Amino acid sequence: MGASRFYDPTGARYGVPTFPWRMAPDGLATRRQLRTAGLRPGGQDVAAQVLWYSRRYWRKGTSPIRVAYLYRVDLAKTVRPMTPAKWAALARANAARRICPECRTDAGYRIPTSLGMCVSCADAPRLAA
Repeated sequence: MGASRFYDPTGARYGVPTFPWRMAPDGLATRRQLRTAGLRPGGQDVAAQVLWYSRRYWRKGTSPIRVAYLYRVDLAKTVRPMTPAKWAALARANAARRICPECRTDAGYRIPTSLGMCVSCADAPRLAA
């Protein structure tokens, strides 16, 4: 299954112009590439997409085909600067992720979502047995 399967610059097959990995034309960028350049999509629609096969993220029951949406760089807007209120809200949100819901203490690290509590509380039932 070669890259030619994903080459559809008119969008006839996929509904949006589609390119294989590393073959997108200049002037288009992903969200991450825009952010690196200090830009954001700014409300524009997806201009194109890149499709590729990935065995790395493929799991049973899912498709091995990955997609990255592309936006026009000339229509992108600059990233809005962080205000003091936004910095404060971000600090409060990060602090809340450090509080264990079981023992209500600051764990000193971000609580893993897989555990839902600090490591000490997660290990307590196992150690008690």
